[in-house]
Amino acid sequence: MTDNLKKTKKETKRSSLIWRWVSVLALTIVVSFVVFSVIIYSTVSQQTLTQQEEVSNRVIQTLDQQLSPISGELEISNVVPALSPSTRRILNGGPNIKDDSVSSGSAFSDDLISSISNPDINVAVYNKHNEIVFSNGDTAPTFHPFQGKTKVEKSITKHGTVLNTYHKIVSNKTKKVTGYIVVTNSMTYYNHIMKYLLRWMLMISAVAIIVFTLISFLIVRDVVKPIKEISKVAREVNEDPNSTVRITDYHRNDELGDLVNSFNQMLDRMQRYIDQQKEFVSDVSHELRTPVAVIEGHLNMLERWGKEDPEILEESIKASLQEADRMKHLIQEMLDLTRAEQINVQYPNAITNVNDVLKRVTSDMAMVHPDFNIQLDIDDLPADTKIQIYQGHLEQILVILIDNGIKYSTDRKQINVSAGVTEDKIHIIVQDFGEGISKEDQDKIFNRFYRVDKARTREKGGNGLGLSIAQKLVESYHGEISVDSVVGQGSQFNIVFPVLSAQDIKRLEEKSNQNEDK
Repeated sequence: MTDNLKKTKKETKRSSLIWRWVSVLALTIVVSFVVFSVIIYSTVSQQTLTQQEEVSNRVIQTLDQQLSPISGELEISNVVPALSPSTRRILNGGPNIKDDSVSSGSAFSDDLISSISNPDINVAVYNKHNEIVFSNGDTAPTFHPFQGKTKVEKSITKHGTVLNTYHKIVSNKTKKVTGYIVVTNSMTYYNHIMKYLLRWMLMISAVAIIVFTLISFLIVRDVVKPIKEISKVAREVNEDPNSTVRITDYHRNDELGDLVNSFNQMLDRMQRYIDQQKEFVSDVSHELRTPVAVIEGHLNMLERWGKEDPEILEESIKASLQEADRMKHLIQEMLDLTRAEQINVQYPNAITNVNDVLKRVTSDMAMVHPDFNIQLDIDDLPADTKIQIYQGHLEQILVILIDNGIKYSTDRKQINVSAGVTEDKIHIIVQDFGEGISKEDQDKIFNRFYRVDKARTREKGGNGLGLSIAQKLVESYHGEISVDSVVGQGSQFNIVFPVLSAQDIKRLEEKSNQNEDK
C-alpha cells in the first residue's frame, strides 16, 4: 500500500514534457516579439523625435538670427521691431499668408512663420531678468536655467511627450548673452503615431504569440507522441518481459523514426534472448532427464545388489561413466549453441583469413582420422581472402561438418573440402560419400536434437546439436548454410559468407583497436 502511495505521488509530481517544451517555446516567442517590438518602437520613436527636434531647432535658429544683432538687453521695444511684418501680423492675430506689400527682403522666412503658427509650437523669448519679451501664444513656455548654449529635454504630461528646447541668445557685437529662447513642442503627431503604433504592436504581438504557441503545441505534441508510446511500451515490457507489444511505425524519416525502429529491434533482440533462455532450459532439462535416470537406476541397482556382485558393480559403474560423459558433452554443446546466438556481442569486429583456417583444419582432421582421405581444393580461393568471423568459430563449423561426414560415412571413406570466391562471396563446400539424407529430413537436420537415425547416432556419441551450432554460427556472421543430399550417395554442405573489402577490413581493425584501448 505504501509503495503504491509513493508511486502515485511520484507520478503526480511528474511534469508533462509537452507543456515544458511548449512553455519554453512560448517564452522564447514572447521574448522574441517583445525584443522585436521594442526595437521597432524605439526606431520609429527616435526617427520621429528627431524630426520634431529639427522643427524646434529651425525655429530657434531663425529667431536667433533675428535677435543676435541686438547688442543691448532684450526688451519688447527692440525685439518686436526685429521681427518681420509677417510675424507681427501673426502676433496680432492676422493671417499667416504672405502679403504682397511686404518687402521681399524680409529676413523672416515663410518656414518660420508656418512653424510659429503651428499649434504644436509654443515660443517665448526671455531677457536676462527672466521677463518675457516675446511669445506666440496665451501660455508662454517656462524658462529654467541651464548649462551650455542649447539644451533639449523631454517631459511627460497627461497629453503625452513634450519636447522643450532652451537656447541662449548671444549678441554678435558684444558676444554676451542678451536673452533666452524657449520652444515647447507638444508633438501631437508624434504622440498620436506612437500610441497608434503601440496599440497595433500589442494587438499583433498578442495574436502572433497565441498562434505560434498553438503551432508549437501541435509540433511538440507530434514530436512527443512517439516518445510517450516508447515510454508506455517500455513499462509494459518491464511489467511483462514476455510481452510482444511494439511501437507503432510512424513512417517518419527523421531521428524519432530511427529511434522507434532501433527500440523495436532492441525489444525483438531481448525477446530472442528470453526465448533462447527458455529453449535452453527446456532442452537441457529434457535431454538430461534420460542420462540422469540411467545413472539413478544403476545407483539404485548398486545399492540393492551391486555391492556383493562384481559383475553388476562393473557394469553399473561403466554405464554411469558413459552417461556422465555424454552429459558433459551435451552441456558443452548447449553452451556452444547459446554462445553462437550472441556472437555480435562477443566478437563484433573479428576478421579471419579463410585460406589459413581451411588448411589447418583439414590437416588436423586428417591426422585425427588417418583411415579417411580428407582432400582440400582451394585453387579458386585467393590467398588473402578474409571474412568477418572469429577464427575459432570458423574452425568449429568446419570440424562439425567434417566430423558429421565421417560419422555417416559408409564404404567410401573420403571427405572433400573446397572453397572459391564468386561475386564478392566465398563458398565453402564440405562433401561426404556416406548414407545421405532424405528430402524430408533435410528440412529438419538443423533443428536442435534432431537425429536422422536416433539409435545409430547415440551409438556414435551424437546429441543432435552439431548442425544446430554450425547453423547458428554461420547465420550470426551474416552467412548462409544449406545441404544437398541424395540417400545412399552422400551429402554436400554449402556455406556462403560475404568477402570483406579492403575498406571493410580497415574499418573493423580500427574498431577492434579502439575496443582494445578501452
